Amino acid sequence: MSAVTPPPLLDVRHLRVEFPTRHGTLRALDDVSFDIRAGEVLGVVGESGAGKSLTGAAIIGLLEPPGRIAAGEIRLEGERIDQLPPETMRRIRGRRIGAIFQDPLTSLNPLYTVGQQLVETIRTHLPLSQAQARERAIRLLQDTGIPAAEARIDHYPHQFSGGMRQRVVIALALAAEPRLIVADEPTTALDVSIQAQIIALLKRLCQDHGAAVMLVTHDMGVIAETSDRVAVMYAGRVVEIGPVADIIHRSAHPYTVGLMGSIPAMHEDRERLLQIDGAMPRLNAIPSGCAFHPRCERAVARCQRERPELADAGATRAACWLPVSVGVSGERA
Repeated sequence: MSAVTPPPLLDVRHLRVEFPTRHGTLRALDDVSFDIRAGEVLGVVGESGAGKSLTGAAIIGLLEPPGRIAAGEIRLEGERIDQLPPETMRRIRGRRIGAIFQDPLTSLNPLYTVGQQLVETIRTHLPLSQAQARERAIRLLQDTGIPAAEARIDHYPHQFSGGMRQRVVIALALAAEPRLIVADEPTTALDVSIQAQIIALLKRLCQDHGAAVMLVTHDMGVIAETSDRVAVMYAGRVVEIGPVADIIHRSAHPYTVGLMGSIPAMHEDRERLLQIDGAMPRLNAIPSGCAFHPRCERAVARCQRERPELADAGATRAACWLPVSVGVSGERA
């Protein structure tokens, strides 16, 4: 008798986010669907303005007004969370969902020591005494690689370097042992050696605690090192999703192919990197049909009229009427 596959830890279905304006409603996310299983890292990539960070903000309930979820649903461990009252969502955000943002200074209060902030977060969500919470806070700082944690816990955020502040933010995100981590560009402002340590920390979090991680980044090196699967976003939609190796080496959507071709490869002798002509469309000027068709060399008349849905395209799923074919040898036809 075959084992029953457990449901995904995070399940996003047909998510639509809109921003009402005086000139009409802008659709910032349009029919976004994906899931993440326990112990898995899903990387979310795309150009600036693709909707990556907005997707994370919708999941953790921190959409900037007047932005709102207009359709679809978000389920955490089977429970729908997109329609919860703000106070209920705030409790979930600390206890079951942890958030790591690009700029640690926006996540830390400069008027309180990191220890005060950690202890308060821990005691808000876990039934621990002051002494137990402080002990846990020190352990979290140690786990995130902060030396002399017993002394540094009483320091203020400005007394830490950028890399160390980001570790404190990660410790805060892990304080209540959340089931889901939404990490939005967590390594962008850090040097390469610190990046590698943060990546190792996120991977260990998945392996040791069975947490799910949604990793939003534009850095394919980070994605390649960290992610199990990758979702590629363009103009507010997921245009391709699949295992990380297949997205990098056997991508099917022309946009993903262009994105991967623009990355320098150490083992290839290329005189020039690929370039995708044009720019991401503005929200008030999304083209009809496939939003990528004005920039796509493979576009045909159907691409201008009809919007493709995600469908099997070799090793991945791609929203494309003419996915890039892959031969048996792995070479593109």
